[in-house]
Amino acid sequence: MRAGACRVPRLSTSIAPTLSPSRYVIGRCHGYNFDKTRSLSSVRTLAASPALNRANSTRNDTRQAVASIDAERVRQHRRGYASTTNPNPPFGKKHASNDVPSRIGLIGARGYTGQALIDLFNEHPFMDLRHVSSRELAGQQLQGYNKRKITYEHLSPDDVAQLDKDGQVDCWVMALPNGVCKPYIEALDQLHKDSDRKSVIIDLSADHRFDKSWTYGLPELTKRSEILQSTRISNPGCYATAAQLSIAPLVEHLGGEPVIFGVSGYSGAGTKQSPKNDPKVLKDNLIPYSLTGHIHETEISHHLGLPSVAFIPHVASWFRSIHLTINIPLNKTMTSRNIRHLYQERYADEPLVKIVGEAPLVRSVSSLHHCEIGGFATDSSGKRVVICSILDNLNKGASTQCLQNMNLALGYAEFEGIPLNTS
Repeated sequence: MRAGACRVPRLSTSIAPTLSPSRYVIGRCHGYNFDKTRSLSSVRTLAASPALNRANSTRNDTRQAVASIDAERVRQHRRGYASTTNPNPPFGKKHASNDVPSRIGLIGARGYTGQALIDLFNEHPFMDLRHVSSRELAGQQLQGYNKRKITYEHLSPDDVAQLDKDGQVDCWVMALPNGVCKPYIEALDQLHKDSDRKSVIIDLSADHRFDKSWTYGLPELTKRSEILQSTRISNPGCYATAAQLSIAPLVEHLGGEPVIFGVSGYSGAGTKQSPKNDPKVLKDNLIPYSLTGHIHETEISHHLGLPSVAFIPHVASWFRSIHLTINIPLNKTMTSRNIRHLYQERYADEPLVKIVGEAPLVRSVSSLHHCEIGGFATDSSGKRVVICSILDNLNKGASTQCLQNMNLALGYAEFEGIPLNTS
């Protein structure tokens, strides 16, 4: 344990899952065939913070630490102190159990998300960025990070494993394209098989979003206690984040397949040159792509426990932020006011989810860190609602959510280092 550490002990062990339909955060589904319904993220066995020596941790210590939070919430509810119906409240400063900086390794720092993460780490009191890897920028000095001088490296999987073995990194962030981080994960997994020390890994690609041995890190919907206990966390996609937040409160009331029309700024197409991120091509234009079978269809339906959703993505001429218009059939008559109230209750006290009355506009969330959900327009039958949602794809859709997950897994307050201004 590093000097000065103040940490709730956790057990260092496997995080193989045990699925349990009773652990839904979003509730059970009725009236629409949900036989394949599953948990938002698998129930995990307990894992530890890498910043500390967990050799003396016990399973009972860990269970008691997590159970104490839940027990206090139950006591407050019984006494009438609970003011929210949110079944998965945020973990604020009173839940923080670590006051020692964590050493961070960032693999894939050249992209937009990598740069957004560097900006967040620079302002975070406990994230100590030590290694930044980029093949294209190797040898250049990192700009925009003021805590220490850092030079871009081109780290191989073996390099990463050696740094981890030497105890130089507590958390690895994989900000790589889909299908690229596998050798790094394999090298770290092989190392950790024979070690009591487990560094945290956050994967921003889609590679582990369906892997039962990883925790799916959407903190507003995944049980936060599961993220807190995990060392392998898969960050959701930007569209998938906005869509799930927008549909989850109505899962019990669905009468059919949700249809999601999505539009993203061209930063969502990455830095590799293509027509989808060429401002000249996009001028006065809207480009549809992957009109069926997009991976986010599977991601959204899988983690909400739905048979299917339809997702129709487009890219537009602005740089950052996304807009979703979602058509949701209902299994009973509901009013716009009822639905909006349902969302306000579900996301009570969530600083990164803002419920508004009118359909939100993309420009109101650009460069900010929250998701806005609004519209709530019902048709004349009251059995169909259209909801709109927006978020910044580089922030809440990627880097901000990554930092939420890092904070939880490393023992800090969930929103530490995240600007909470929503206006």
